[in-house]
Amino acid sequence: MTETQLDGIPTLTDDDLQGAMSAEWIHDLESSDSRLHKERVVEKALMAARLGSSSAQCFLFNAYAAYNPFHMYNVRKVHETQALTDRPNPWPRFWGLLENLRTRGITGNDARRAIVDMSQEFDSEQWNLMCRRVLIKDLRCGISEKTLNKVLANTPWAIPTFACQLAKDSSDRAQDMRGTKRLEAKLDGVRVIAILSGAGVSLCSRGGRVFDNFQEIERELVHNLSHIRESLGARQIVLDGEIVGESFQKLMRQAHRKHGARTQGMRYHIFDWAPLEDFERGFWNRQQSRRLELLSKLANRFQENCECVRIMPGMTVDLDTESGRDAMQQFAQDSVAQGFEGIMIKDLGAPYECKRTTAWLKWKPTITVDLNIVGFEEGTGRNQGRLGAIICEGEDDGRRIRVNVGSGFGDGDRDQYWTQRDQLLGRVVEVQADTVSQNQDGSYSLRFPRFVRFRGFEPGEKF
Repeated sequence: MTETQLDGIPTLTDDDLQGAMSAEWIHDLESSDSRLHKERVVEKALMAARLGSSSAQCFLFNAYAAYNPFHMYNVRKVHETQALTDRPNPWPRFWGLLENLRTRGITGNDARRAIVDMSQEFDSEQWNLMCRRVLIKDLRCGISEKTLNKVLANTPWAIPTFACQLAKDSSDRAQDMRGTKRLEAKLDGVRVIAILSGAGVSLCSRGGRVFDNFQEIERELVHNLSHIRESLGARQIVLDGEIVGESFQKLMRQAHRKHGARTQGMRYHIFDWAPLEDFERGFWNRQQSRRLELLSKLANRFQENCECVRIMPGMTVDLDTESGRDAMQQFAQDSVAQGFEGIMIKDLGAPYECKRTTAWLKWKPTITVDLNIVGFEEGTGRNQGRLGAIICEGEDDGRRIRVNVGSGFGDGDRDQYWTQRDQLLGRVVEVQADTVSQNQDGSYSLRFPRFVRFRGFEPGEKF
């Protein structure tokens, strides 16, 4: 007889947990939409678990399994059962199934059969309200990992945070723009964290949401698993990179499609990595230069054997020298000319930290265009009854641009411009943006547009 061991909590045996009625906690959570009510239910479960309640410990363990972003069970659909009662409800065996799915000990048809077989061992209420929802990683009762962690912090059931290293803007950071740096083009795509665990690969957003639509990339990573592990010297690995496609808009349309996603031609550019254990901990004390050195061992392998996986190229410069600064300026100009968003500037001596840090800096150019106001939109929420956005049109470099501009206004501006909208119609405004973007219909817009100022005092006038 085995035991389920949790620090600081009365230890219950598998026999104690067998048959526990875990779904009652879901009913309680669903009984009110109040956030405070849901927190009180979790608090009640925690107190009951500390007193040795098997149903409470079972609920908390299932909540941990459902919301832990590092536990992925690689199933998309799980059926419900009907009218099953008086079943053994073997929770320890269910958790064993989760572990087999998570580590890909079973996959494909074997996994589907195992789930169906397991469903027959649970009362329909326990399976439908708890087991099935754990497998699809959503208890569907109005709670999130934030709700759970507000109560469960510093307990065995606290939900780990999924985070990756993020860059700070290089503006006004002259003190950080010194020494030897790694330069890379800044890609205009979707940040993707690839978790290599067991015999499989899971692709996730930077917040831990699983991407199901990049199966060609998954297959190539799985095909090269042994070589990746040998080159990097670890078995459980996180690859950090970005998927790019023909355009950012087309990429985003396909990334989360539920059916019929068309992701051929999209490519995963890997620019960093960490052992999974250190990534979960949020810190890996291995210098950027060493991480890149190990990653570079994979460059030729991917180039020769993969259509849609690459190692991100870059160059090293010494920003303490004039030649290094000139080289960075030229690299930035060339990157923008080639259609990249800008450049990344990375500290070769820094560790990997799962937070926003000056170890990575980003530089992006901005553009300004002059457009005519052709309409106005009323705001919502706190901006109801005043300006929400100005609708602008105009031509820039032969491209006809139409865009809604809702940023760059103070509260006083929103009141004034909404009152004066009839007089402002047709005025020319200067709009700052990251870049001109092309819409699906061939028209043009602006990415992250911001109002700067009026360009004249009369409609159509510039100064």
